Amino acid sequence: MSIDALEASVSQLEYGYHNMSIMWEGENVPLGLAAIVVGYLLGSIPSAYIMARLRKGVDIREFDVGNMGAANVLRHVGVWEGIIVALADMAKGAAAIVIAQALSVSQLWLLGAGFSALLGHNFPVFVGFRGGKGSATTVGIFLLLAPKEIAIVLGIMAVPFFITRNFAFTVCVGFVFIPLLIWLFGGSVILISYSLAILIFLGVRSLPNARQAWPKVVRNKNITTSHRDRHE
Repeated sequence: MSIDALEASVSQLEYGYHNMSIMWEGENVPLGLAAIVVGYLLGSIPSAYIMARLRKGVDIREFDVGNMGAANVLRHVGVWEGIIVALADMAKGAAAIVIAQALSVSQLWLLGAGFSALLGHNFPVFVGFRGGKGSATTVGIFLLLAPKEIAIVLGIMAVPFFITRNFAFTVCVGFVFIPLLIWLFGGSVILISYSLAILIFLGVRSLPNARQAWPKVVRNKNITTSHRDRHE
């Protein structure tokens, strides 16, 4: 590691320590807690549940693996409904960050507000704490925190989705690149650590779905390969 890189790392750690100190200053705590609560309540808005109830009169959590997300709505309610839910879920994550910024809280409170929105989506207070995984909400969070990086990730995700047509597998592949790209673009240690924490959280929440998705991925790949062979 070069001296410049080492100095940059030390500077970022000092910045993180400074943020920790600011976080617990008297006037910052009430606003920070408000940002956390608002983030959680925003994340708890069950857009997929509402859409499925309005359009089909069903509980979207009763389908497939019980995920309350845009992909499930797209499969069982409709394409446009799924797109609307995806945009709404992205808006929840982005709105949590925007509101925290408007409150002028420190960076750690702001990041906490984003993570609270993700927790709200996974464990929504309005529908019995049974929610989704939070892929779209995560995209919304990073659209504000790392717009270039998340745009590249969405482009990367198009490749596995085109090959497998499996959303759960696509998310697992694509989101791995978020912390890597933040690092490559010179993001702070705090933001890289934050993206890793979210990645681990999503991985733990999505692992059962990914295990179920893998046999379908292999089967779809075999079908695609055999179809190609028949036309060669």
